[in-house]
Amino acid sequence: MTVATASRSIADFTGHVVLVGAGQMGGALLRGWLDNGLPPARITVIDPRPPANVQAIIDGSGIVLNPPDPAIADELILAVKPQIADEVMPRVRHVVGPQTVVVSVMAGKTIARLEQVFGAGTAVVRTIPNTPAAVGRGITGAAANDQVTTAQRVAVETLLAAVGRVEWLMLEDWIDIVTAVSGSGPAYVFLLAETMARAGAAAGLPAELAARLARATVEGAGELMFRSPDTEPATLRQNVTSPNGTTHAALQVLMGPKGIDAAFGEAIAAATKRSRELAG
Repeated sequence: MTVATASRSIADFTGHVVLVGAGQMGGALLRGWLDNGLPPARITVIDPRPPANVQAIIDGSGIVLNPPDPAIADELILAVKPQIADEVMPRVRHVVGPQTVVVSVMAGKTIARLEQVFGAGTAVVRTIPNTPAAVGRGITGAAANDQVTTAQRVAVETLLAAVGRVEWLMLEDWIDIVTAVSGSGPAYVFLLAETMARAGAAAGLPAELAARLARATVEGAGELMFRSPDTEPATLRQNVTSPNGTTHAALQVLMGPKGIDAAFGEAIAAATKRSRELAG
């Protein structure tokens, strides 16, 4: 079960957002906010060396970068690599006040660890987005501690929804499974395109043609599923499958005892296990 909350238009957002880390995910959030109408005056970015493309956005919009004495944040978004998080987090404690909600966009850092750094009474949301956020088609799993108010949930969802859908999780422990399913999931889809292309080439197609066919098929199937929100994936699969036809023959292999179910079951379990190990 997930917890739903109603988001609002980001153009109506009234808080002060401090974004720490403007790399791949932080940069995607920043672009999403601006593209959806968040006033640049409501954003402060802290990053000693933003990527050139993000620096251009900051320069062009007038967003404040690395001020010596930033104002207290309403939303502190932590989007740094987990390897440097323990070094960075203490350096931004001064922007956290009683009204601040701390939002982690970092893998492996638990709510308990964030509370340890920012204080036991701090409102904390731990999230795991995925890379399609870069094109506004991401999905983010989010878990909140008991200090997060309804208004803060709405504010956080409004910010995260600028890059895709948001699913609120009842249990923080689900974050590790979400990481395995959707956080790592784009890599599985890209691997599917690679594998289909290799198989097509092995069957006799020119490699470049097989790659184009595989890529276009994955792109088109994803778009069809996106445009069919009320249709289950199983139904979409069945719509392609004629009895005793070519698709049926292929699915007999893919859905067999040593097929995709078994492989993905092991893959998701392995990724979940590794996520829990990284979180300590």
